Amino acid sequence: MRREKSGQGGEVCGEAGIVPRRWLGGALLAATVVRSVAAIAAEPAGASSTASVAAGYRAAVVMEAGTGAILYEKDPHLRWPPASMVKMMLMLIVAERVRDGAASWSDPVVVSRRASQMGGSQVYLKEGETFSLGEMMQAVVIHSANDASVAVAEAIAGSADAFVDLMNERARELGLQDTVYHSVHGLPPGPGEEPDLSSARDLAVLARELVRHPQMLQWARTPEAPFRGGQFRLTNTNRLVRQTNWIDGLKTGYHRAAGFNVAATGERNGLRLIAVVLGAPRKQQCFDEAARLLGREFARYKAVYAVRKGELIASDVPVRNGKPRFVRVIAGEDLKLFSRREEDKNFTLELALPGEIEAPLPAAARIGEIIVKEGEREVGKVPALAADAVERQKSLWERLF
Repeated sequence: MRREKSGQGGEVCGEAGIVPRRWLGGALLAATVVRSVAAIAAEPAGASSTASVAAGYRAAVVMEAGTGAILYEKDPHLRWPPASMVKMMLMLIVAERVRDGAASWSDPVVVSRRASQMGGSQVYLKEGETFSLGEMMQAVVIHSANDASVAVAEAIAGSADAFVDLMNERARELGLQDTVYHSVHGLPPGPGEEPDLSSARDLAVLARELVRHPQMLQWARTPEAPFRGGQFRLTNTNRLVRQTNWIDGLKTGYHRAAGFNVAATGERNGLRLIAVVLGAPRKQQCFDEAARLLGREFARYKAVYAVRKGELIASDVPVRNGKPRFVRVIAGEDLKLFSRREEDKNFTLELALPGEIEAPLPAAARIGEIIVKEGEREVGKVPALAADAVERQKSLWERLF
């Protein structure tokens, strides 16, 4: 039996064949589905398709956000002062606290004397003023406000120094081996102070974590926003969100020793890429290089859906004591991968069940996993769900009495 599929939101399979179910390692494989992904022509791109263009930066990385695969790199582990890109870790920690219920965007943040005295990019906070955590984070993400960064750090951890400890702990958890934080804002170190350091690779990994938080992306793509009741305008330091219609983040950084730096991200046809550029000598050159790198890799690669949420995987999985005796099985999530545009991809889908399925069974119940392989290599898995509810079949005794 063969079936045709059309693309949805990204490249998906052209056709699929189903072979009879089989057993493997004690788990029932209800169906094995072989996928062939049709290639499409590469889109025209103004950027060069070779890596020989003279780089106007000290280090750079382009990463595919879904898998973390590196598509391009130049000195990815060069330790470099990230300047205000330090705030990306503050953004991540706050976003994770809100996600986990340990904080709320409506929490009040009171401005301390230390926060009010911060220089550089700022929103001119006054000691004793109170803003919500959400308002403060908008100032951090959009305007790169140093005073708001200190105020938020103090509200979350009790002091900026304690928050720096949280930043370094999270960096270790993420495997950021080139990164060390000494501040929550990224300003140049004063006499006797140590500099913040990171690398293009580490910042790309950090950006990959950040783009999983929709609120951060929403603020990062905002060109301007009001602050303090409209008395002050937050202006996004990332020119790319104003200069393009496809780049929607993420963070910039500059001081004299660091040069111009940016972590930029954008999405096209379901494929999200991240570019980090460090140490550019001029601001616009930094943005131009990030856009060029992203554009070049978007022209080379495409999103590929191995399986889509709600897709029918099997129609005849037996249910013990079930009425009916079989249940349809669907995918509980998308599995999105990527490939070069000229490539065809063949995937095998294996429905792995932990044991016999028994009724009653509610609709959308998780009954196993769909394992996705390319050749013999496992490339991902998604939950396998019951498409329909299955009642328990009454026994003869129950029907009679």
